[in-house]
Order: sequence, then structure tokens, then C-alpha cells
Amino acid sequence: MSKLARIRYSADVIQYISIFESLTAAKVKDCIVNEQILFIVNENDMGKAIGKQGSNVKRIENMMKKKIRLVEFNDNIVQFVQNLIYPIMAKEIKEENGIVNIYCNDVKSKGMLIGRDRHNINFINNVVKRFFKVEEVKVA
Repeated sequence: MSKLARIRYSADVIQYISIFESLTAAKVKDCIVNEQILFIVNENDMGKAIGKQGSNVKRIENMMKKKIRLVEFNDNIVQFVQNLIYPIMAKEIKEENGIVNIYCNDVKSKGMLIGRDRHNINFINNVVKRFFKVEEVKVA
């Protein structure tokens, strides 16, 4: 993987990462804060991050007073996109010439992936571009 642009974190984000890592013992690869907090954890750290019956997630949500979402990182772009869009199940995800296509089973899941005013697909696009050299993510 080639070197992508360096990501700069604000003091708040650094604080969120350090709290999360100290409470869960799971390593955070990235953290994105908007109306919720998205933690991208290293491969095989998902169990530690969630905790028994989601105890870590609940405790951290109460501490930070925000919803949190966990995604497991994967070097394989197709698997990473699948992890990112979970629980929505895609029929197929393909990566060709720097464009990732997500094929949906039905109109409802396609709508959920795109989101109002393309909000969700733009967010997915931004997250994927932080780790992989891709032009864009499309829902087909």
C-alpha cells in the first residue's frame, strides 16, 4: 500500500482514541468523529473492542455521551468495505481500476447505503480513501 496523505487529529480525537484503547486494550487504527464516533480497530481486535455482550461499547458510549460504531480494518479493500457497511449485506463488492462497486440485493439496502442527500455513500467514500488509493465507491 502506498503512502496516503497524513491524517491530523484534533486534541478531542486523540483523547477519544486514548480512552478507547485504555478501556478495551484494542488498538485503534483510525477515529472519525461526527454525530457519532467511528473507531476503526486493527484486524482481530474486534472482540476486545466490543467486550463481553457489548460491555465496552456501552461503557464508552456512556462516558463520551455519543454513539460509537466499530469497524474492523482489513488490508483487502473488498473485505474492508464489507466491514464498513455492515449490517447492510451486499450481494457483491468488486474493485476495478480504482473504483469500488457495491451491488445490492434490494432497493431498500441500496437506499440505506446511499443515504439522504448521498450522505452515507460520501462518508463511506471518505473512509475508504483514507486507507486505499481508490477514485470512488459506487452503489450499483
